[in-house]
Amino acid sequence: MHRKLKLSMYHSLDIFSRYISFNPCRALGLYTVNAVYGDTITMPCRLEVPDGLMFGKWKYEMPNGSPVFIAFRSSTKKNVQYDDVPDYKDRLSLSENYTLSIKNARISDEKRFVCMLVTEDDVSEEPTIVKVFKQPSQPEILHQADFLETEKLKMLGECVVRDSYPEGNVTWYKNGRVLQPVEEVVVINLRKVENRSTGLFTMTSSLQYMPTKEDANAKFTCIVTYYGPSGQKTIQSEPVVFDVHYPTEKVSIQVLSQSSTIKEGDNVTLKCSGNGNPPPQEFLFYIPGETEGIRSSDTYVMTDVRRNATGEYKCSLTDKSMMDATTITVHYLDLQLTPSGEVTKQIGEALPVSCTISSSRNATVFWIKDNTRMKTSPSFSSLQYQDAGNYICETTLQEVEGLKKRKTLKLIVEGKPQIKMTKKTNTNKMSKTIVCHVEGFPKPAVQWTVTGSGSLINKTEETKYVNGKFSSKIIIAPEENVTLTCIAENQLERTVTSLNVSANDNSEKVNDQAKLIVGIVVGLLLVALVAGVVYWLYVKKSKTASKHVDKDLGNIEENKKLEENNHKSET
Repeated sequence: MHRKLKLSMYHSLDIFSRYISFNPCRALGLYTVNAVYGDTITMPCRLEVPDGLMFGKWKYEMPNGSPVFIAFRSSTKKNVQYDDVPDYKDRLSLSENYTLSIKNARISDEKRFVCMLVTEDDVSEEPTIVKVFKQPSQPEILHQADFLETEKLKMLGECVVRDSYPEGNVTWYKNGRVLQPVEEVVVINLRKVENRSTGLFTMTSSLQYMPTKEDANAKFTCIVTYYGPSGQKTIQSEPVVFDVHYPTEKVSIQVLSQSSTIKEGDNVTLKCSGNGNPPPQEFLFYIPGETEGIRSSDTYVMTDVRRNATGEYKCSLTDKSMMDATTITVHYLDLQLTPSGEVTKQIGEALPVSCTISSSRNATVFWIKDNTRMKTSPSFSSLQYQDAGNYICETTLQEVEGLKKRKTLKLIVEGKPQIKMTKKTNTNKMSKTIVCHVEGFPKPAVQWTVTGSGSLINKTEETKYVNGKFSSKIIIAPEENVTLTCIAENQLERTVTSLNVSANDNSEKVNDQAKLIVGIVVGLLLVALVAGVVYWLYVKKSKTASKHVDKDLGNIEENKKLEENNHKSET
């Protein structure tokens, strides 16, 4: 349905303004667009686009009937403009066929919108009614009663339904049947609250109820009936069951604990209850070691229980007509580590270690060294540096949650510095690598000096200190023979070791060749000396064997020649 106005002036914009100012009458629109809260509202312009169309505009009407223009599209210049209306800033979109879209639908968008198409001599308009719907949240039954009592009207709870539009209706059910108000038995009150900023409704329905014994396991629910774009719908709450009291027929005792097993240090609550309604308010609790019952409410609390709390516990009504019993076992776990804490020993010493366990059940024991689990227990007959570290003896009772004990041993293995020096000629034949291998704990400080000059060498390289060992390295190319000294010192001792280093490899080879020649010469001289001695002995034996007539008158000349020959041989 639309309205047209014939115009006789050529300036359509001025005429359009005059039409808005002096012709406030509007046709009642029948076309309605249903939108979901938060979605996009799409409103087609239900007018046929006329020939000679100049532009199209959209407006909405205020409650007092005054128009508010929000969008403009020119058919000739193809440009779109949106009016500066704060409620619709960055929410509008006007297509070429003059369909208006509004993002993020709000309750405040429930208005009468009008599409207007303007030619030089005509203005056509068509209204659209926008209805916005918001599905409510699932009903929740809050402020539930702890229990219900027969013959007493009591607040059962409140059914709360949030963020609905339009407002819905709340109904209470028991076991799937509608609860109708009955004076002094079923009392229902409903209140609605509108959120001024969003326009959404929150509905709260309270139920007062007087139960009977048969209501002991009754399921109470509430349902909200609301309207959506496609019609009427319902949402149901989760069912709630209330404890209905009736006369006591049996007493029972329960152990309330954070876990199924109880360990030393836990807090234990004994709860005694009767199955009647109303429940008994006082009971007698019988504790091991106590000759008389302890009068208390339905609970009896024991804090920081110990192993001696193991035993049978009972409770009864105050007249002792009914009684129930249960057994409590308090689990325990003891661990003794010897030695423990921080222990300092010398390398090579023995250290016996023991971890003793006492528990209410079989315990699992394992060792951890420096955050790594060990395969066997530690045993130290001769301590080494790698034995140092943080040891943990840990034990658990697997069947008892949270029962775990651990103790620590921080083992420190000390040792005086030990030094070993090595030398290696590098492949370039011009330099040598000298390494000082050091052992000790605490970590020794290392210094290098050149014997003679006494100067320090600062250009050194150190390896990582692992298990009490590391090395310090220098690379030198001496121009003359030197003696290098490695000094390692910690809090226990100062150790010094030196190493001779020749100027280069050629001099060392020359020295080796000279030594070889001298050895050969000495060897030849020794061979000659041995030959002379052998010859002298042979001659002497020959003279003894000769027959002489007169031993006192020997041939002096012959003896003289023999002595000369012997002298030559010796030479």
